[in-house]
Amino acid sequence: MVAQALLFAPLGFVLRFLLPSSAEVWRNLMGNIAYETFWIGLFLAIAPRLKPRSVAIAVCLVTCGLEFLQLNHHPILEAARATLPGRLILGNGFTWIDLLQYFPASAIGWCCAVKLKQRFPNWEGAL
Repeated sequence: MVAQALLFAPLGFVLRFLLPSSAEVWRNLMGNIAYETFWIGLFLAIAPRLKPRSVAIAVCLVTCGLEFLQLNHHPILEAARATLPGRLILGNGFTWIDLLQYFPASAIGWCCAVKLKQRFPNWEGAL
């Protein structure tokens, strides 16, 4: 699962920031897939005994919650969003399309996690 997290973090940056702006819908979808898959892989690397399906559902729900949190412009949240880590984790603008994309993105992340666990059953918790 570490491999999943390490692979999808840079892939998410590349897809979200380096694709041409004319491909914004695809850029957002691919970035959301990388984002969800990264978090699923990271949490499974930290707690390998968890079931990938449960982690994927939890990640999807949390990212949907974070998307709704973007509607809140509390000064503490705005200060956090002014930093790169805060912007990457909290986001900086609510969009309905992201909510819709998190569900298939989490399903793809779940599939990646299941395939990696099947392929490397003894390597699942190595950090």
